[in-house]
Amino acid sequence: MSVVLVGHVTKEGGLAGPRVLEHLVDTVLSFEGERHHALRLLRAVKHRFGSTAELGLFEMAERGLLGVPDPSKLFLADRRPGVAGSVVVPTVEGHRPLLVEVQALVSEAAVPNVPLKRYAQGLDQGRLSMLLATMKGFSKDDVHVSAVGGVRIVEPGADLGVALAIVSAKTGRAIGEGIVACGEIGLTGEVRQVSQTPRRLAEAARLGFTKAIVPKSSPEPPPGIDVLRVATVFQAIQRAGLAT
Repeated sequence: MSVVLVGHVTKEGGLAGPRVLEHLVDTVLSFEGERHHALRLLRAVKHRFGSTAELGLFEMAERGLLGVPDPSKLFLADRRPGVAGSVVVPTVEGHRPLLVEVQALVSEAAVPNVPLKRYAQGLDQGRLSMLLATMKGFSKDDVHVSAVGGVRIVEPGADLGVALAIVSAKTGRAIGEGIVACGEIGLTGEVRQVSQTPRRLAEAARLGFTKAIVPKSSPEPPPGIDVLRVATVFQAIQRAGLAT
């Protein structure tokens, strides 16, 4: 017989009160989702009988919650190809590869001597500030970045896609068609390898993408997709056709 206990969650996302409830049970499940989006995510924070790396995706419909069999296709359903400031990022949630569109908007600050706006939706605010400091050239611009679809990206593998989206929005040039990008960016501008790259690229190839901008040290790609290897952010900007 299974017993389900429901506890309150704080604004920081943790269980409220003493951690007795969390230690008492065998599994702790977190049910997440943006109130203005239909997508809901079910994560296992604690699981004594299996992995906590699995992720359940559901969509709120008229008949209640329904499982999402192809979340990547759902995230990219309304995407407009060939638009500046848009880059598709193959990310990983648990063991599940997901393709998410990252959009950026860059505009010159309207009022001088006023703190610049650095806004990130679905992405880490501190990581966005670090990327802008690494790339330079944005000291007079307001920058807005969003992970479309209500999903939240917490892994560093999205760094390269976010950087290319920002440069694309700044230059007004769209990234080449059929290209995805993934990689972690270090403080000196180098592009570092991320985990499960073949699985990320296999998911991209399944949805029709033919090229991927990846770190130089990445393993060989799966069939159906070619890789453009880069060692620095500047090289990635050049390979994406965004250099001025």
